[in-house]
Amino acid sequence: MTTDPVTQRLLRQALPVVTTLASLLLVVTLAGALYFGRDILVPVALAILLSFVLVPAVRALRRLRVPRAAAVLLVVLLAFGMLGAVGSLIAREAAQLAADLPRYSLTLRDKITALRAATAERGGLSDTFSGFFDMAEEIGKELQPPAAKTDSDSQLGTAERPMQVEIHAPRSGVLKTLGSVAGGVLHPLATLGLILLFTIFILLQREDLRNRAIRLAGSSDLRRTTAAIDDATSRLSRFFIAQLILNVAFGLVIGVGLWFIGVPSPILFGVIAGISRFVPYVGAVISAVLPLAIAVAVDPGWSMAIQVAILFLIVEPIAGHVVEPLLYGHSTGISPVAVILAATLWTFLWGPIGLLLATPLTVCLVVLGRHVERLWFLDVILGDRPALGPQEIFYQRMLAGDPAEAIDQGRLFLKERALVTYYDEVVLAGLRMAQEDAARGMLDRERQGEVGAGFRAVVETLGQARKRGLPRRSRKPVGAEAEAAFAAVGPDRRAAGIVLRPEDLAPAWRGGSAVLCVPSGGAFDEAATLMLAQTLSRHGLGARVAPSNVLREGLPEGERPAMICFSYLDPISLSQIRLTIRRARKAAPGVTILVGFWRERDPASLGRLRRAISADLLVTSLSDALDAALERAQAGGTPAAAPVLRAAE
Repeated sequence: MTTDPVTQRLLRQALPVVTTLASLLLVVTLAGALYFGRDILVPVALAILLSFVLVPAVRALRRLRVPRAAAVLLVVLLAFGMLGAVGSLIAREAAQLAADLPRYSLTLRDKITALRAATAERGGLSDTFSGFFDMAEEIGKELQPPAAKTDSDSQLGTAERPMQVEIHAPRSGVLKTLGSVAGGVLHPLATLGLILLFTIFILLQREDLRNRAIRLAGSSDLRRTTAAIDDATSRLSRFFIAQLILNVAFGLVIGVGLWFIGVPSPILFGVIAGISRFVPYVGAVISAVLPLAIAVAVDPGWSMAIQVAILFLIVEPIAGHVVEPLLYGHSTGISPVAVILAATLWTFLWGPIGLLLATPLTVCLVVLGRHVERLWFLDVILGDRPALGPQEIFYQRMLAGDPAEAIDQGRLFLKERALVTYYDEVVLAGLRMAQEDAARGMLDRERQGEVGAGFRAVVETLGQARKRGLPRRSRKPVGAEAEAAFAAVGPDRRAAGIVLRPEDLAPAWRGGSAVLCVPSGGAFDEAATLMLAQTLSRHGLGARVAPSNVLREGLPEGERPAMICFSYLDPISLSQIRLTIRRARKAAPGVTILVGFWRERDPASLGRLRRAISADLLVTSLSDALDAALERAQAGGTPAAAPVLRAAE
């Protein structure tokens, strides 16, 4: 590598551009490979997805001591037999519907005529729908049987009838005819054969393929990688089976409903509805178009079409918003935008088959991104989990000047967790990030004031929630962001559900200002101090926030707090802290001094730091401050005494 500093600087500047071009080239290469290799890749993808569905059946037969090869062949042949039966059923029903369509042409033409007359009376609507009605009339004429066309033509005079000229293509040879027929038949058969072959191979070599996947994912930690891949495959199997069951049930309900309504070929439309529902969001809508059109053509009135629309409007929301969450959770694990983009991309690459496979394939990619470290970016791009942590999202909202959204998310969090947990894990962590940005000079004084005001607005609003008691467990979904926050922060600590009654407190702790919370005067310390005072007040201790100069000016006459809490978020010298503590002891002799350093610190260094500043207590989180205050309040200022606490109602 060259040692010329100018060349090195130019290479460093060009590196982002080269990396971007290389990534773009890789994406284009993969897209081209997927597009031009679809004749092979589509059967492989179908075989992989089908194997996820058939694995539980193979395992069940293996538990019955059926040999692996026999179990695989039996399950695969049974599955393909069922698929063949469904295909033949669709073909038979479609042929019957095509034969019956000409009978409905007169009803359709009458409705078109009536609609044309109705719109003609409304002026502008006539021009709007004129082209549509002309097209519909042409379709109706084409649906007429040949006899009807002949009768209508006979009404015209012979002189008015134009001479018909028919041009026939020359007859093809036998070999050319056989080739065209064989080409249309052999290609689907070849695709079906490849799917069958790959499915059998995947099921037979499942363990070997898993080992190869482990090798590709990283074999340095076999236990973790094996557990991750086994978990991913089991999750995918459960998801695909649940989706298959739900869509089959959806098609069955739609077919039965259409049969009761009287729509022709209800079996065909039920099968189409079940298959179309594999397409996210729009599948059910697409499956409703054809039965609605047939209902319009069959029924002289509009009642049948209305009943069909009501059927789909009732069944699809129940399936999507009630049954789906019970079967495989609140979502597929894919963000809605990713679902739409994936459907568009796979349809472009693989056509209608890609549209059906879009969601299953994207689910596979998301699972790989969550379990394979090298593919983490797939989960970030396609997954429905928030890309940022709860504290990062909170701080981002403060930077964006959107405390209202943070308040809404905080209220959702409080349905499952205590306020002190939210303050510790989310708000206080966001304050640390803001302080770090301020220390690096990334936030000027005006910006610090705006962000600090946003923090205070959130804390003041959330502090007005229920004063006592544990959070109520809500069974309603709270959103992906709140669910991710629950998983990130973990459960509440024991003190989060404890409230002291006045009779549980020592005499010095029963006043409304038993605890004095004093900020250090930094841009974000006021919000941290307000959270500390709220936390102590909600658990039975009288606490208030005092100005930072309260010790210099002296405490109000007759006010003798049992504890003074100093809050420090920004770095400050130890000598300044010692001076502040000496003033506090002089103003209130015998008072308990608690110092809150709201930063992550080594537990071994906390004792030395506490002795260095001559404080009674030193904490780094609001939960630790709550534990210490509750113990002191009940024990009358004696740390060694065991606290007697009451669980919140």
